[in-house]
Amino acid sequence: MNYVPVISSSGKRLMPCHPARARQLVRQRRAVRRFDRGLFYIKLTDREDGYVQPIAVGIDPGSKKEALTVKSQSHTYLNIQVDAVTWVKEAEEVSTTMRRSRRGRKTPYRQCRVNRNQGQSRLPPSTRARWGLKLRLVNWLCRYLPIQTFVVEDLAAVTKPGKRRWNKSFSPLEVGKQWFYQQLSTFGRVELVKGHETAEERNSLGLKKSKQKLSDSFEAHCVDSWVLANLWVGGHTTPDNKTMLYIVPLRFHRRQLHRLQPEKGGKRKPYGGTLSLGLKRGSWVKHPKHGVCYVGGNLNGRLSLHSLQTGKRLSQTAKLENCQFLTHSSWRIRKEVSPSSPA
Repeated sequence: MNYVPVISSSGKRLMPCHPARARQLVRQRRAVRRFDRGLFYIKLTDREDGYVQPIAVGIDPGSKKEALTVKSQSHTYLNIQVDAVTWVKEAEEVSTTMRRSRRGRKTPYRQCRVNRNQGQSRLPPSTRARWGLKLRLVNWLCRYLPIQTFVVEDLAAVTKPGKRRWNKSFSPLEVGKQWFYQQLSTFGRVELVKGHETAEERNSLGLKKSKQKLSDSFEAHCVDSWVLANLWVGGHTTPDNKTMLYIVPLRFHRRQLHRLQPEKGGKRKPYGGTLSLGLKRGSWVKHPKHGVCYVGGNLNGRLSLHSLQTGKRLSQTAKLENCQFLTHSSWRIRKEVSPSSPA
């Protein structure tokens, strides 16, 4: 990162500082180092308040990749590229199939519950997961940066007049955006910008957008989020900071009554859940051999550890006492990779 978020001794979010300034404050014991899921920040010990400038977050939603940019009039503090959640729809289809198949078997089941969604705005699970990830990221950023405004590209799916109801709800980005705007307004001011307005502003600044949507370049998605933030706070005609943080959401398998297929003897073992030997899956831990990694499943009293960069399993026999817990997390971070490389 080119700039380090700063938290006062009273917990107020101040303006980010240069890394050299942060190191100086730490050496003078006027601040302590902190780290939260890919974001390094410092907490002051001798200062409770300070001047805060307007900071905006540009949000560019997408079907496969999404981007967020934190910017003020003077500096671009952070660019984030996020992989969208795309697996929920298929998982719900499998869950529905298995639930229907259990009706014909003598299987223990819970008592039927009342309709807990009555009176609430219901969204499809896949749509809720997509927009929910962006809300978690916004909440994460608002903990350490004095963000006041969110500038979102208001996507509009092409619909045909005179058609049936499905014509207005086939796009997950179109369906859940109003719910997202309502939830986002609890964090700050929300400004909506049409897609053609983003393109016009980008072209007026002489910036180009890459056609390789799955690449890790700044021009793939973050260029639009930067334009959105700059459109509100101004101050630059070209991006002053193209450093990016890559975030990949983790997939957690829900606790199932049993596996999809029985094993030998017709027995079906339980599967899924979010706890592994008392640790939440996805938690970041520090291992003496594998370094910082995250927790997967467990087997025979041992933990499975996975790489933050690739998500591949590093060990299946890690001892719980050898793992130093760092933080809970629902995503991993990675470095820049080529479009053809696995992420």
